[in-house]
Amino acid sequence: MLPGVLASKVGGGTVSVVRLNGIIAAASGPVPRAVINLQAVESALVRAFEAENAVAVALVINSPGGSPTQSQLVADRIRGLAAEHELPVLAFCEDVAASGGYWLACAADEIFACPTSLVGSIGVVSGGFGLTGLIERFGIERRLHTAGTNKARLDPFQPEKPEDVEWLLGMQGELHELFIEWVRSRREGLDESADLFTGEVWTGRRALELGLIDGIGSPHEILAQRYPDAEPVGVEPRKPLLARLGVGVLGGVPGLAAPSVDPAAAVVGALEWLEQRAHWSRFGL
Repeated sequence: MLPGVLASKVGGGTVSVVRLNGIIAAASGPVPRAVINLQAVESALVRAFEAENAVAVALVINSPGGSPTQSQLVADRIRGLAAEHELPVLAFCEDVAASGGYWLACAADEIFACPTSLVGSIGVVSGGFGLTGLIERFGIERRLHTAGTNKARLDPFQPEKPEDVEWLLGMQGELHELFIEWVRSRREGLDESADLFTGEVWTGRRALELGLIDGIGSPHEILAQRYPDAEPVGVEPRKPLLARLGVGVLGGVPGLAAPSVDPAAAVVGALEWLEQRAHWSRFGL
């Protein structure tokens, strides 16, 4: 918790509750699944902070992380709205608030978790697939032409090059330092003797000991204690117009069947889904 956190408002009102659930990514994958990015959650955040009689905003986070940029964009938007409307922000970690999920939690003035929540993972990871054997098996010839010697770094259809891996590790190191700076700017009393920034993840109980969170408790419990006269109100993102009208859009035209599936696109889609599953499976979820 930071010094100078806004004092709790009293006397009724509401607490806006926003769920941030899913992988943090710039766009949703081919399989319908909750994804966090600024475009997806901004309308809910704005409505939460602008709600009449709001005395606080609660973020319920369940995310294994993902895009560093989207994590920063969403967190910055939360801080901007909090300053504009002078409302305290409380974050609640559910199953997991790791990596980018913890980045989002640090946008709050206070962070809470269950004893069994998984919290932390302050590090950077990237992954992909090497598909050189796959295209050889099906007799596919890869044709790639670039202007610029580094334009096709880490192309999954080409053998991995040591110099490309070295470049990637350097980029990860820079992003890691930015992550560490953010956590240090938002959290006081961190037990840095515990190798907090190695990418390790801890239970909520241990995270409290390390200074990563401020308390143990569920949203219902903590909000009832802090704001006994306020009503928690869930705030959802605004749905697109066609979705509100109940009109499905397939193939780009309302009411039309989806086009036939491109086999190559299907393979890429399946790999993207596996990549999303890998984010969750690292935490046993």
